Amino acid sequence: MYTFDVDKVTGDCIEWIRDFFKNNGPDCNAIIGLSGGKDSTVTAALCCAALGNDRVIGVLMPNGVQADISDSIAVTEHLKIKNFTIDISGAVSSILNEMSDKNIEITDQSRINLPPRIRMSTLYAVSQCHNGRVANTCNLSEDWVGYSTRYGDAAGDFSPLARLTVTEVKQIGKFLKVPDFLVDKTPSDGLCGKSDEDNLGFTYAALDRYIREGIIDSEETRALIDKKHAANLFKLKLMPAFEPKI
Repeated sequence: MYTFDVDKVTGDCIEWIRDFFKNNGPDCNAIIGLSGGKDSTVTAALCCAALGNDRVIGVLMPNGVQADISDSIAVTEHLKIKNFTIDISGAVSSILNEMSDKNIEITDQSRINLPPRIRMSTLYAVSQCHNGRVANTCNLSEDWVGYSTRYGDAAGDFSPLARLTVTEVKQIGKFLKVPDFLVDKTPSDGLCGKSDEDNLGFTYAALDRYIREGIIDSEETRALIDKKHAANLFKLKLMPAFEPKI
């Protein structure tokens, strides 16, 4: 039967982060985009435990008005980390206006995925100004079904949560004494107005049980998860490169 040792896994992850920075920038800072959700919050908490809060920088990136930005601010206050707020709405609007001026029909997916890609560019700009390494905050559950934006939130230099399910991330958050209202917050991309589970068509609890134990109550849900997983595997692989026979 599957069990999750939150004490051991949390300690191992903290050591893994320390080793990453030891080998890839001993004096560097962890740069984290803070959405106010559990993933970025737990990533920041892990980095604080590994490096000290003086080496963790949070970046808040509202696309204009963000209704829940107070949650992101609460993260910075709870962890006592340096932070910057950078409004990306100007950059997003400028690109969309330019595309419209060139008579490019802007699809819903293009409109939804542009902000996370602008956010990642912003994180790397801040990182290069503050001797940083950018944290990827995606978790295993999201990656399993492709619920991420390629070269947006799916990018980064190191990924503490990529092999941990939503259920496990929440357990780590509680173990690290992250406030419950952040850990238990309904997951949402903050872009399309729907929760993650509304968009996916199944709950993270069902997905996590299927990933870890291979058990699922609905064959319809199994088929949907398997379809999403197969269709999005390319996101988790390195870009294919032609190998000339020289």
